[in-house]
Parts: sequence; C-alpha cells; structure tokens
Amino acid sequence: MVQAVAPDRTRSSASVAERPPVLRATGLRKRYGNHDAVRGVSFTVHAGEVYGFLGPNGSGKSTTIAMILGLVEPTEGTIDLFGLGPERRGEALSRVGAIIERPTFYPYLSGFDNLSVLAALRGGIPSRRIHEVLELVGLSEAGKKPFGKYSLGMKQRLGIAWTLIHDPELIILDEPTNGLDPAGMMEVRHLILRLSEAGKTIFLSSHLLNEVEQVCDRVAILRRGEVVLEGSVAELTARGQQTLVRVDDPLRATDILRNLPVVQHVEERDGALIVRATDGERAALTAALVQAGVAVEEVRPVGNTLEEAFLEITGELGSEVRRG
Repeated sequence: MVQAVAPDRTRSSASVAERPPVLRATGLRKRYGNHDAVRGVSFTVHAGEVYGFLGPNGSGKSTTIAMILGLVEPTEGTIDLFGLGPERRGEALSRVGAIIERPTFYPYLSGFDNLSVLAALRGGIPSRRIHEVLELVGLSEAGKKPFGKYSLGMKQRLGIAWTLIHDPELIILDEPTNGLDPAGMMEVRHLILRLSEAGKTIFLSSHLLNEVEQVCDRVAILRRGEVVLEGSVAELTARGQQTLVRVDDPLRATDILRNLPVVQHVEERDGALIVRATDGERAALTAALVQAGVAVEEVRPVGNTLEEAFLEITGELGSEVRRG
C-alpha cells in the first residue's frame, strides 16, 4: 500500500532510466478522416518516475492517453504495458489508475460515502482502504464533508483518491490542475511528489510548463501530434545554455558582445547580462570585454527555464502552453 512520505527529488535521470519500462508507445498514429491527431508518437516511461507529457491543447495528448487506456484504437503503432502482450491487455490495465478531466461525484454525499458507493460497485475493496487513500490525498477530515462543499483542489484530490483505490502501479493524470487556483495547483503537485516518492509511476499530461518543471523527471514535448523531443528536465533546460556576465558598465558591454560573431543574443536581467553564444565560447566573451577595458566581475553558465527550452525546441509558445 502507498504511504505518504516527504518529497525528495535527488535521484538522477540515469538511475530512473535503468529501471524496467512500465509503458512503451511505439509509432502511435490516430487518424480521423484525413486528419492525423497523433502522428508516429513514441516514448518510454520507466518504473518509479514522473513522466511529463507536455504540449498545447490540441497537440494530441488526450488522444494518446485514450489509446493507452484502450478507449481508442490506434490507427498504427503499439502500446506495451508492463511488458505484457496485447492478449493480456485487461490484466495490464488492471494495474493502471487514471483520471481524465475533472472528476464528478454525488454533491450531497461526503467524500468517504462517494468512494464507498464506487467501491461497492467495484467490489472487494474494504472500508479501511478508503480511509487510507483519503489520508494519502490529505482529505481525512474533509472526507466527512459533502462533496458539493469541496474546493476545486479538494475535488481533484478526491478524484485522485479514487484512482488509487485499487493500489495501481501506473497512475495517469490528464491535466490534473486544469482550472485550479494556485493553492489547489500546489496541493496536487505535492500529492504527485508524494506518490512518486512512494514508488508509484506517474504519467502526467499537462500544458503548464511550471507544473511539469517542478515535478517531472523526464518530459516528452508534443507539438501538432508529434513528439519533437524527449529527455530529462535537466537535459532540456541545459539546451543552449546561457552565460551570465556581470560587469561595471553593462551598457558598453552589451554593445561589445552584440558585435561578436559567436554571440546570438544579449539581454539585461537583474543588473547582469544574459548572453546566448556558441557553445565553448565563454572565454572569448571574457577576453573581448577585458581587451575593451570593461571590468568583468563574474562569468558563469546559467540554465534555461523549461519555458525557454520549449521556445528553442518548438520555435513558438502558444497561449495554450504557459507558465503555471
């Protein structure tokens, strides 16, 4: 059974990648008439990781999830769950919990009673398990209150509690913080981290860059039905790593740096210059400034945010993909 533990994101992406795959999609395609909603999508999710599926609304995220869950048949491609073949698909799906869109419950029943009704329909789930999942999602006390009086964040957490009722190994969350206020988003993020640290594998579909950056080990970036890049968050934010330059005369230094062939972009940020240049040219930046008589106080590499990495990878940042 899952128990809540304190989040600890110190594990390396290499150690995660060494674990056996829980979910592998290969060449997934879904065609509706003449339109391909998903075009040749491939990715691998390893045991115990939080895997982010990032892209704007309409990029094919929900269609891909529907294919994983067997709700939609792929036009082409294969889905491998827990290494089990298609003939054992039902067994594989019994080890998966999923929440798609916002959950709906009976408004006048308490959280506990709502889960009890659903558990009775499922059969074989003792009441102590309901208490366990309510405690896990932080609703032990609120479980006594009517669902209709829950905040949006509490409603979402109750939905996640239901996905955990049968203790699944893989948890699929499709836009779990959609429409939540900052407090509700933080509640759900903390829950995802607790589940991960308890050993669960999380597949998180989102269009919120900040959400993905804070909780995910690895990310696939989806654009117009295709995976344009897959890698760890650290790898993605290291792409096109920039250089922070702190000098005594930022205005003059900006003019000097912009005239160097190796420099692609210079901007001032919090009293320092952020310079994007050809890899390995950090020494050349320092030399040019010193030669021009500019006093250099600090030169060091700085990573991109996931937002900046997304911009670099896709060349655009639509209004549907944004910071959380």
